[in-house]
Amino acid sequence: MPHPFEETEDGLTTPSPPSVHFAEQALLGALVLEPALAAEVDLEAEHFDNRAHGALLDAMRTVPPPDPEQHRENADWLAAVHAEARPHAPGLPHTYLHTLVQACPQPKHAPAYAWMIRAEHARRTVRVHAERLALTAADTTLPHPVEATMKVADRLGDLLDQLAGRFAPHPGSLPRTPVPPDAMAEAGEEAVDDEQLLLATATEFPRTVQTMRWLTPSDFTVPLYGSLWQCITGLVHRGGTVDPVTVLWEAQQAGLLTGATTARGLLDLLSDPHGEPDHWGTRIVTRALLHRARTVSDRILAFTDDPATTPYQLLTGSRRALADVSSLHARWHRATSPAPAPPAAPGRGTPPAIRAGPVPATVRKPRTGLAR
Repeated sequence: MPHPFEETEDGLTTPSPPSVHFAEQALLGALVLEPALAAEVDLEAEHFDNRAHGALLDAMRTVPPPDPEQHRENADWLAAVHAEARPHAPGLPHTYLHTLVQACPQPKHAPAYAWMIRAEHARRTVRVHAERLALTAADTTLPHPVEATMKVADRLGDLLDQLAGRFAPHPGSLPRTPVPPDAMAEAGEEAVDDEQLLLATATEFPRTVQTMRWLTPSDFTVPLYGSLWQCITGLVHRGGTVDPVTVLWEAQQAGLLTGATTARGLLDLLSDPHGEPDHWGTRIVTRALLHRARTVSDRILAFTDDPATTPYQLLTGSRRALADVSSLHARWHRATSPAPAPPAAPGRGTPPAIRAGPVPATVRKPRTGLAR
């Protein structure tokens, strides 16, 4: 049953998770019995899941500790603590401090209760950062979505590093939580067009493909197009001839031609280039990075939702998940960094770097009917 003093912003009441709620009660009960411990507990009010409990901790530190003998004989200190906390916890019953005493099995176990509270606070904090990562990656109004997303990811990484020093490692440090399967990126019309245009321009300008090792088949929203990209890069890296017919042959050898994916449709797709390959490739890897950030967020949220996940398992699993975003960001950075200028010939000026600039907006015409 919800406690009447556990108020949310909308005025409703909600109980704490059972284990942390009882740990908070047990700790505060220990401080009621031995007020001098309040100054020694390595906690702040924000660490408590229950706002009223945090207000009580602050009040216990604000009201001077009583004389131990007098404290055993009267409740003056308890009344003063309640009066101090009441403005910050309006529904706090005056009898609640006596309830806390009954909730404390052993005052000497206060450090263990404090550790439990810190562990749950870490879980909640990681969850907030993971939710923010997903929201930022999905925000289509941001002028620079990758930079904004990676800033949030870096803050999450810093938090995980900071928390890792507070919780000792132990055997079985990887989480046992079943993580949600990676959802396929949505193959929207714009994404499909970008991928088709990349395949066509890469077939037209295969030399550019040699510098695009930062793009992988897994970055594509349409698996067929990722496989076709692999066919093109395979030809290029082997030094083979690249044109629509040779790519069609590679696709046939890879088993990509089916009833829905016809040779005619594939030739039509590869014969309709617009722009330059690295422009479309950069758009694809950008989209992949933002999707990966959302996927990693889902994975971390699954860890935080599992009450059986220990703090160290949560931190280890979250750091590994976040590494997926970091590795993709490294590829995105290579895609968007200016290419180094070639060395100047003796007696001549340095030629400009060969790099595709922004492609002017083109009118997107209906693409081929090749199966997606």
